[in-house]
Amino acid sequence: MNAPNPLPRRQFASDNYAGVIPEVWEALEHARFGHATAYGEDPWTARASDLLRDFFETDCEVYFVFNGTAANSLALASLCNSYHSVICHALAHVETDECGAPEFFSNGTKVLLAEGANGKIDPVAVENIVNRRKDIHYPKPRVLSVTQATEMGTVYQTDELATLCDTAKRHDLRLHLDGSRLANALASLNGSPANLTWRLGIDVLCFGGTKIGMPVGEAVVFFNKDLAHEFEYRCKQAGQLASKMRFLSAAWIGLLESGAWLKHAQNANACAAALGKGVESIEGVSLIAPVEANACFVQMPENVATGLRNRGWKFYTFIGNGGARFMCSWDTSMEDVTALVEDIRELSS
Repeated sequence: MNAPNPLPRRQFASDNYAGVIPEVWEALEHARFGHATAYGEDPWTARASDLLRDFFETDCEVYFVFNGTAANSLALASLCNSYHSVICHALAHVETDECGAPEFFSNGTKVLLAEGANGKIDPVAVENIVNRRKDIHYPKPRVLSVTQATEMGTVYQTDELATLCDTAKRHDLRLHLDGSRLANALASLNGSPANLTWRLGIDVLCFGGTKIGMPVGEAVVFFNKDLAHEFEYRCKQAGQLASKMRFLSAAWIGLLESGAWLKHAQNANACAAALGKGVESIEGVSLIAPVEANACFVQMPENVATGLRNRGWKFYTFIGNGGARFMCSWDTSMEDVTALVEDIRELSS
C-alpha cells in the first residue's frame, strides 16, 4: 500500500502521537465484518458499556463520543445552566485547550479558575471562589471540574481527591472528572477505579481512550444517572453520535476485556519515571513537577531545547507552567528514554 511513513522514531510531544495498541486493533478487526444496527444499537456498544459498568463496579450511563473536548464540554453542559459557573484549575484542559467549547455548549457557563501547586486544585481556593460572592450578579458556582492525572503530570492521591469531593459536596457543587489520562493515574495509584471515582462522589467522568492507545474515542460515564437526562440529544446536536458506533465502542472492548489498559499505562508511567530520574542527574536541568504518571516536565536552557529540536526531537513548551513537557506513550521504550536523556546530557555539557 502506498501510504505515508510515520515519524522515523517515537516521540515525546504527546501520547496522541502513538499508534493503536494491539488489543484494540484486534477488537476492531473483529468488529469490521458484516452488518450491525447503527447509532449505538449494536452488540459491541452494549458489551463495551457493560465492561465499563463492571470496571467501575456500578450501574452507570455510558456514552461514546469522538474526542475529549466533546466529552468534557457536553458533560459540563449537562451539569449547568447558562448562569452557572464551573470551577477548575487554572491549567485545566477545559480552560486552556478547548477553544471555549465548555462555554459554547453550555450557552455561556463561566469558567472560574482556582490555583494550586503542581496542577492540583487547592481546596481553600475552591472555598474562596464559592464564598467570594453570593449575590445574583455573580455566576453561581455549580460544578467542580478535576483533572486526573493533572495537566502537570501529577496524580491526586485518594485523600486529596476525597478532600476536594467533600469540599464540593458541602457547597452543593456537582463533580466532573476529566480523565483523559485516568488510566495512567489508576496505574500510578494501584487503586480500585470505583474507589477513586464515584465512591468519592464523582458525578460524571470523561474517560480517555485515545491517549492510552485507541485510535479515537472517549467515554462519558454518568455515575449520577439523573444527570444524564437527554444527554443523547446533546451528543446528536453536537455531531458526536457516530452512525457506525461499533467502531468507537469495540475499541473499549479491546482496552478493557484483557486488562490491556493497565499493562500499557504501567509501561508509559515507568518510562516517564526513568526519564525523570535521568534528567535529575544532569547538571543545569531540573524537574518542574514530580513525575507521577506518564508526563515529565523539565526546565532546561534554551540552547538545549533548540539542540534537541535540531536533532529531531518533538516536545511541547506551551503546556503547564513553562519548561518542556515530555510525554511517554503506551509504546515508549526504555531505549527511547535513554536516547533522549543522553542527548539532553550531551547538549548540556
